[in-house]
Formats: sequence, C-alpha cells, structure tokens
Amino acid sequence: MTIPRITCVELAGHLGLPPLVVGPSLGTTSGALWSKAASLLGDRFHVVGWDLPGHGGAPVDGPFTVAELAAGVLEQVTRIAANGRGCATRFAYAGVSLGGAVGLRLLLDAPDRVHHATLLCTGAKIGEAPAWRERAAAVRVSGCVALVAGSAGRWFAPGFLDSQPDTAAELLRGLADADPEGYAQACEALAEFDVRDRLADIGTPVLAVAGARDGVTPPATLERIATGVKDGLLAVLDNVAHLAPAEAPKQVADLIRGALLSAPGMAAPTVADLHHAGMAVRREVLGDAHVDRATAAATSFTADFQELITRYAWGTIWTRPGLDRRSRSMITLTALIARGHHEELAMHVRAALRNGLTVDEIKEVILQSAIYCGVPEANTAFRIAQQVLTDGPAGDLDQLKRSRRQD
Repeated sequence: MTIPRITCVELAGHLGLPPLVVGPSLGTTSGALWSKAASLLGDRFHVVGWDLPGHGGAPVDGPFTVAELAAGVLEQVTRIAANGRGCATRFAYAGVSLGGAVGLRLLLDAPDRVHHATLLCTGAKIGEAPAWRERAAAVRVSGCVALVAGSAGRWFAPGFLDSQPDTAAELLRGLADADPEGYAQACEALAEFDVRDRLADIGTPVLAVAGARDGVTPPATLERIATGVKDGLLAVLDNVAHLAPAEAPKQVADLIRGALLSAPGMAAPTVADLHHAGMAVRREVLGDAHVDRATAAATSFTADFQELITRYAWGTIWTRPGLDRRSRSMITLTALIARGHHEELAMHVRAALRNGLTVDEIKEVILQSAIYCGVPEANTAFRIAQQVLTDGPAGDLDQLKRSRRQD
C-alpha cells in the first residue's frame, strides 16, 4: 500500500476537547468547506481537517486509492496524537463526498479508531467509473479551471450563489487552484471505489446526511448507507445540494453535535448542547417550515415553552439512541390518538412520513389503536390522517386548524 501524504489543519476548538476529524469533497479544501460549521462546534470539539493531494497546497505523489487515502488520514491523526497536539486514539469523523467515502473506508479498515461517523453527500459508490476516468483525462489536458462552471451547478442549491456569493466564490476559487494531477488521481480513486457489498460489516454508528437538491449523491444514495450499516440514521436537508457544511453550516453543526452527545467518553451535555441537538432533530422530524413558523410566532410569554420543548422533548428524548425515528413516530401517533390531541396528530402524521413510515404502516398504527384506544378515537384519527395524506407531504398541516402551534 502506498500511503499518500495528507496535510491537516486545525479548524476550531483547542487541545483537550474531544477530537472531530473532517474531510473535504473533491475539488475543495477542508478549511473552505468546513470553517463555518467547525466554528459552531469549537466549543465542544477540537476540529481538525485534512486535505486531498493537490488541494490547498497538499503535495502530489503517485496514484492512490480511497483505502490509501483513509490510511493516510489515520497516519496523520496518529502522528498528531503522538505529538500531543490534541487528537486522541479514538475520534469522531465527518466527511463530504470523497471525504465521506474515506470515512466508509476508515470504518471498514480501522473500526476501533472511529467511534462515530457523519457521512455527508456521499455514497458507497459515487458515479460511474468511465465518467470519472473521462474527467481525469480532461483535467490533465485543460486544468481544473475548466470545471468551475459545471461544478457551480452541481455543488450548490438554486439561489445559493446569489445569497452567499463570498462562500461560493471561495470554494470555486479553491477548485480552480487545485493541482490538475492531484484532482485527476482523486477521480481515478473514485472510479475504483465501491463498498456497497460491505456496508453490513460496519458496526460503528453512522449518521448519513443528504441534500434534498443533490444530483450527485441524492437522498436515496445516503439512505442506502443508513439502512445498510448496522447502526445508521438518515437526515435530509432541505434546499441543500452537494456541499452541505458550506450551504447549511448551522444545521450540519447541530446534527453532528446531537449525534455525538451520547458517544462513549463524551462529557454530560450542556444546556446549549441539548438546545442545538433538539433544534436539529425538531427540524428533521417536523420540517423547516413548521419550526420556522413556530419560532417566529414565539412571544415573551411563550418563549420559555419553546425552549422547554426544544431542549427536553427533542434534545433529550428524540435524540436517545435506544429507538429509531420510525419507532418513535409510531409510539407518538398512538399516544396522540389515545389522548385525543388532534392537531398534534396531524403534525405527527406528516412527521411519520418524514421519518420513513409508509401510508400502509400509518394505517396499521391507527387500526391497532382502534382496539387499544377506542373506535371513536381511531375514527377521528383516520379522518385527520386522510386529510394530511390528501394534502400530500408538502401540504400545510396548519390548514387543518388555524390556531398557531407552539411545539
């Protein structure tokens, strides 16, 4: 095995905090991609990024595979730990696209070193080998500047270039400045990468994060990872394409923070941790539109209740690892039917769909409730659920009742 020379940079936090190693997408540096999300995590984690050969000034040697990149990352982390610079023997990992593929190899090749992995906008196989080889050949002829226009369309969701021009410009400038040979070698590594048949061998907890607008690695690709590993969870970010940490840094930081709260060896979560984790889960389950409306409707009279719900219901219960989101949705539906909380039921029917329940499974939950909660309760539940399903996943549940929700 030829281990490529990997360069690392400290992005946030300080020595003594639990280490979080983050990896880049092809054509980006970890600093440009992760800096905003890392700054939001620096109060609890020592965030260290690594760069691909030929990116951000990292040296370019001979060809490499994704497995060899993973070995290079591991070697660097081990060296940093040996030099007393903060990384521990075990660490959390987060990587985007090619960086996520490296994360999968770390989980397969060094499962004792990574205690949790967040894999963003990636896949157990990304694209097709002929296309990667064609791109490698083209880059060797025309350089990386020729990729900028096409990458802008793939990397960012519609509107991002206008709303965040500085962030987009920095990322695209990094692509233009990348060494063509290093970029081409990374393309060839992706051409050979395919661990779809090995996902079941991964026992480390994995959070798979997809961008709803990602055409490179769409949500179904991340769902395959989440369902293929032994302990996986899927989160889909609205209006995000392929570079989630740059497009939605707060959401990504909240997801990572929440996922790591219960990791072995972590200190007890702070009040801020519970709020961040709760807000992330709340948005995943209920959707951004609902949470934004509820937050905007908060007053000085109701703000404390908002915080109570976010911190305890979402940040303490819904983040617990003992049950998956599907199971929690089924339990919640049953409880709401039994207690007659009809507006809450409408909201959580939509949440159940977001958490992966099928229409038939929701029907079965209501049928079961008819026996154990009562036929009149189930009758009302069917009426409410039918209205939600008729409106569709994008329907506005608040149309069912016009009073504003506080949770």
